[in-house]
Amino acid sequence: MKKIYMFTLLAVFSLIGYSQVTITPNPFEVDESITITLDINSSSSNCNGFSNPSKVYMHSGVGDSDNAFNISVVGNWGQDDGVGEMTNQGGGIYTITLTPETYFGLSASQVSNVVQMGIVFRNEDGTQELKANGCSDFIYEVGTFQMSLSAPSSNTSIVNSGESLNIEASNIGGPATYTLSANGTVIETVNFTSNYSYTDTNITENKNYELTASLNGTTITRSFSVLVDPGSNIGIMTQDYEDGINYLDDNTAVLVLYATGKDFVYLAGSFNNYQPDATYAMKKDPTRNNKFWLQLNGLTPGQIETYQYWVVDKTPLPNSPTLVKTADPYSTLVLSPWDDPYIPEASYPNMPTYPAGQEREVTVLQTGQTAYNWQVTDFEKPKKEDLIVYELLIRDFDTNRNFQDVIDKIDYFKDLNINAIELMPVMEYEGNESWGYNTSFHMALDKFYGTKEKFKELVDVCHQNGIAVILDLAFNHAFGRNPMVRMWMEDPDGDGWGEPSSDNPYFNQVALHTYSVGNDFDHSNPRTKDFVKRTLEHWIQEFKIDGIRWDLTKGFTQNCSASNEGCTNGYQQDRVDVLKEYADYSWSLDPDHYVIFEHLGTDNEEKEWANYRLDEGKGIMMWGIMTHQYNELTMGQDGDRNINRIGHNARAGYNGPRVMGYPESHDEERLMYKNLQYGNTSNSSHNVQDLNTALSRMSALAAVSIMVPGPKMIWHFGELGMEQSIFTCNNGTVNSQDDAIAGDCKLDLKPQPQWVNNWLTDAVRGQVYEDWSKLHKLKIEEPVFEGDYTMSSGNFTPRIDVFDTSIPTTELRNVIILANFDVNTQTVNTNFPAGVTTTWYDLMDPSGSTTVSNSTLTISIPAGQFRILGNQPSNALSIDDEILSLFAIYPNPTQSSFSINSNISDIEIYDLTGKKVKSFEGSFTKNDSFDISSLNTGTYIVRVKDNNNKTKTTKLVKL
Repeated sequence: MKKIYMFTLLAVFSLIGYSQVTITPNPFEVDESITITLDINSSSSNCNGFSNPSKVYMHSGVGDSDNAFNISVVGNWGQDDGVGEMTNQGGGIYTITLTPETYFGLSASQVSNVVQMGIVFRNEDGTQELKANGCSDFIYEVGTFQMSLSAPSSNTSIVNSGESLNIEASNIGGPATYTLSANGTVIETVNFTSNYSYTDTNITENKNYELTASLNGTTITRSFSVLVDPGSNIGIMTQDYEDGINYLDDNTAVLVLYATGKDFVYLAGSFNNYQPDATYAMKKDPTRNNKFWLQLNGLTPGQIETYQYWVVDKTPLPNSPTLVKTADPYSTLVLSPWDDPYIPEASYPNMPTYPAGQEREVTVLQTGQTAYNWQVTDFEKPKKEDLIVYELLIRDFDTNRNFQDVIDKIDYFKDLNINAIELMPVMEYEGNESWGYNTSFHMALDKFYGTKEKFKELVDVCHQNGIAVILDLAFNHAFGRNPMVRMWMEDPDGDGWGEPSSDNPYFNQVALHTYSVGNDFDHSNPRTKDFVKRTLEHWIQEFKIDGIRWDLTKGFTQNCSASNEGCTNGYQQDRVDVLKEYADYSWSLDPDHYVIFEHLGTDNEEKEWANYRLDEGKGIMMWGIMTHQYNELTMGQDGDRNINRIGHNARAGYNGPRVMGYPESHDEERLMYKNLQYGNTSNSSHNVQDLNTALSRMSALAAVSIMVPGPKMIWHFGELGMEQSIFTCNNGTVNSQDDAIAGDCKLDLKPQPQWVNNWLTDAVRGQVYEDWSKLHKLKIEEPVFEGDYTMSSGNFTPRIDVFDTSIPTTELRNVIILANFDVNTQTVNTNFPAGVTTTWYDLMDPSGSTTVSNSTLTISIPAGQFRILGNQPSNALSIDDEILSLFAIYPNPTQSSFSINSNISDIEIYDLTGKKVKSFEGSFTKNDSFDISSLNTGTYIVRVKDNNNKTKTTKLVKL
C-alpha cells in the first residue's frame, strides 16, 4: 500500500503526543486494533469546562495531509446516542478500542489516503469539551513509518542575507531515502538513513523547502520556508496614497498597508508566482505612519491578479506569530479557499480562480475595469418621515439566494408600496450561509450573493422604482479571518487563527461592553476611525448606497466591561461623540444620507443622536423595537399591550419623528409563529391559533404600527403573514433560542413557501399583502402622516389620532385609526374631534362611499379588524374596476364565519338546490365578518352586490 504524507511544520507540533491521551500500540496502521485511553485528571489544557462528566464521548475522524477529519468522521455532536461513547474504567480513566479501517467505514481508496486521526472529547450533550494544549484538536499520525523534523523549529524562518539554515530530521520504521528541494530544485538526496542533517548556507533569496522521506513505497513530505530580512527599506511615497489598492492607470497600481510594529512585509501574488524576491519587499514610509507600500508596474489592463501581504514581526509578543499571510484589509474582492468552491456559477459567473498552493484569502487586483453605466444618477431619497423600510435577508428571500432574485422581484416591492430596502450585511463574511454579521472584509461584497456589477444593478433598479437602498453594517466587531485581527493576534496553537494581541491597534482584547460578539473594535483608536470612514466612503460613493444601519452601537464605548450591564446601557459620552463623528462623515459624502442606529438604549443618550443637526434637516434615526407589545395584541393575550413607544411622542426629549419603530425584525420571533403557538383560543369562532384567523389579524397590526408618523420598518414576508419560526432548523424542526445542545438554528437556511405555494394568490394572505400595500401608499402620499399624533393604548382597542392643523379642512388633515385585537366584536367610542367635519370617510375604501356620521357615538369592530377614518376621502388609492370585478371570500372552507376582500352591500347565500338559506343586507367593508355557524355542513353559492351595483358569485364550503 503506497501512501504519500505531506505536512507543514505546523502539523508536526500537533503530532508529538499528549500526556492525557495515549494510544496503544503507537505507531499503528489503519487496519490495526488500537486502544485509546483518556485521563481526564491530567493537568493539560481544559478547553471548555470539562469537569466530572457523567459520560465521555470521543468525536473523531481520519483524514489526509490537509485535514485530520476530511475523509470520515464518527460522532454526533451533542447526542447521547452511544456513538463514540468511551468505557469508564474508574478514577477518571476512559478507554475505547477500535480498528480505524472498520470504525470509520473506510473504502480501499480511502484507506490509502489516511495519514492522520483527529480527536475531540466531550460530555454527553456537548456542553463540555476537552482539547489539546491551546484548545486545538488532538492529532495523531497513522502509519508505522513516521518522520519528525527537529530543525528548523518553525514553519517559516527569518534570516539575514548570507546566513545559513540547519535542517535536521529522523524517522522510525527503517532507513529511508531523504530528498531536500528548494524552490522546486533538488539540493540533496541521501539514501538509507534514519537521521538526516543538512545546512543550507549563504541564503540570499526567499526559499520554499520540501524534505521527503521514502520507505517501501511510502513517502512523507515536510514543507517549510525561509524569508530573507530585506533590512532597511525606506521609501517615501510621492503622493498620499490610500490604504489598499490605488489604481494609477491601466498598467500601474500602488498597494499600501498599515502594519505598525512589523519589521518588514513581502508582497506575494500571481505576478511573482507567490515566490516574492527582494524586488517585492515593500518600502516603509516613515513620514506616513510607517506605512508599507509598493508600486506594481507593467500590469495588463483587465487581467485578474491576486495577492497577499506576508507580514513579519521578528520579535513577536509571546504566543504571537512571526509571519502572518493575509489578504488586504481594504480588499473589495477576495477569493477564499473554503467558501468559493460552494458558490453557484449562476450567482457568480466566471469567478476568478483561487491560486493553487496558497492558504487563506487572497485579494483580487484588476486594472482597466469597465465602469458601471448608472441609469439613475440623481436619485431623490424619500423623506425620512415617509420611510417604510423593508428589512431583507437576501439569503432567504428566494430560491437562488442572490442579488438577481431581488432584481427579478422588484415589482413585488413596488406593488407593496415600500420605499426603502434595508439589506442585512452583504459584505464578505465567514462561510456562505451566514446572516452576514460575522463580517471579515467590510469593503468586499460576499460572492455568494453575486458580483459587484449585479449589486450595482440591484441598487440602480431600486432607484428606478423610487426605492432607496440601506445597508446593514456590523462595525462593533469582526471575526478571526479579518486581516486586522490576524496581523496582531495571539496564536498559541500556531494554526494561523487567534484573538487580538495587546498591541492590536484596531481591537480590544476583551470587549468593553456586555453584548460581546466576535472581536471588539476599539472606536477610540484613530486607525479604527479611518477604516470605518473609508468603508463608508466606499459604499456611498462606489455603490450609491442611500443609508447605513449601524449594528449594535452600544458596543462603541470604551468605558464599560463585559459584566457591567448598567454601564453598557447607561449614558456614555465617548459613544455619543464617536457616533456623531461617523454621522458627520456620512453627511459630508451625502448630505441626505440616512443614518440609523440599532442602539435600543435609554432616551437620554438616543436623543443626542435623534436631535443631532436636526435644524439642518438631518438627525439620526433610532431603531425602536416593539415586538413584545404588538405580539400581545396579535395573540389576543393579556400581557403588556402598550404600543405608545412605536413613535417619537413617548420618547423623552426627541425633536421630530426619528424613531424607526417596528413590530418585527430579524432578531425576534415571528409574530405569526407565536400567534399560532400561544394565541387566544377562548372564542371558537375566532380562534387565534387557527391559521386564517391569525392571518386576518395582521392587517390591523399594520394599521396601528405603520401609520404612526415617522419612519417605520417591516421584516420580510410579514406582509404575507410568514408563520415560520426564525428558529427553524435545516431539517424542518424548530429549536428554542435556549437549546444548548443543538443550537438555536436561528441562522439556518429557511425554505421559501411564499413562492413555492404562491401565497399572493391565497385569499387571506393576498388580502394582508393588499391591505399593507394600501396602508403604505396612504402613509407615503398623504401629507397628514408627516404631522403629529396622539395615541391611546394598553388595551385590546388601541386608538391613534393623526393630524396636521396646517392642512386646510377641505383636505385630509385628521385621521382616526381604531382597531380591535380582542377575540370578540367590540363597540368602540368614536369621540370624533369637534368642528372638523360632519362626515368621516373610510380611507381603505377608494370610492369614498363608506362613511360614518360625526354624530355616531360608537362603532362596532369585529375581532381582529380595524377602521381608518379621515375627515376627507383620500386620493392616494385609486379604484381598479378590473380588481373590483373579482372578489374572494376567506377563509374558505370555513367552520363558522367568513369575510370578503372588498366592500359590498348585499349578500345572499344559496344551497345547491337554489334555495336561499341566509342573507345579509347593509353596507359592509372587507373588515366585516359574516356568521354562518347555523348552516349545515356542505357547499353553498354566495352572491354579493358591490357598491357599483355589480353582482359577483362564488362557491363556499361550510365544514
